[in-house]
Amino acid sequence: MLTLENIAFEAPAGVDAAGKPVPGRCIIDDLSLNIEAGKITVITGPNGGGKSTLARLIMGIEKPTSGSIVFEGKDITAATIDERARMGIGYGFQAPARFKGMKVRKLLKLASGKKISAQECNEYLSAVGLCSSNYLMRDVDKSLSGGELKRIEIATVLARNPRLAIFDEPEAGIDLWSFDRLIGTFQKFHDDQPDHALVIISHQERIMDIADNIVVIKDGRVDRQGTREEMFPTLMIRRHAANVSCGLGTVDTELGQWSLNPED
Repeated sequence: MLTLENIAFEAPAGVDAAGKPVPGRCIIDDLSLNIEAGKITVITGPNGGGKSTLARLIMGIEKPTSGSIVFEGKDITAATIDERARMGIGYGFQAPARFKGMKVRKLLKLASGKKISAQECNEYLSAVGLCSSNYLMRDVDKSLSGGELKRIEIATVLARNPRLAIFDEPEAGIDLWSFDRLIGTFQKFHDDQPDHALVIISHQERIMDIADNIVVIKDGRVDRQGTREEMFPTLMIRRHAANVSCGLGTVDTELGQWSLNPED
């Protein structure tokens, strides 16, 4: 489905808000990864490890400094965002954009790339825990909460029905009931379309629990990867150990370091 080979990405040097020079830095460092069709792949790891940058590289929002990206046998390293979308790659942003003057129904129609019925719109919104009668004619603007906006964007990705769907922390800002609904939606996407692939960036245990494969990204590299059965118990044991108050010091986990100092 998707192969990333020896991918590197360096953020260019620049200046900060105070006008001070900021050196360039390597965010993705010689990373290679295969995403399989018919699988849910969950990418996890410490904050700042390069997970979101990796997703943006796959979608074409950023271009790699070196390496190659191959999707279904075709080298797409130089392809634009629009070209990748037409090939069947969809992306749900960590922080979705707002569109003043754009109705939810219109956004769903544009995302699908075809004329869709009110019933289809209802189904997409229902899949993410939203009542269509309350949202179809809403503007996609600041009147929507962050959680509402996140769910609407997930609905637009579902409407597009990409062969490779990428979601960056889809649980952010979403209430528990909607989160339960979202888990079921991801599982249905997986079960109904065995030739499609789903990539989810998340720290959530329940999302990792539905994964076929789990990949830990740390310091811009694949730190480790394997099936859920191989990875999940180790990650959970280490996470539990990190949460146990046992005196001074730190526990070095696969997802980074958690401080155990009582005063922290």
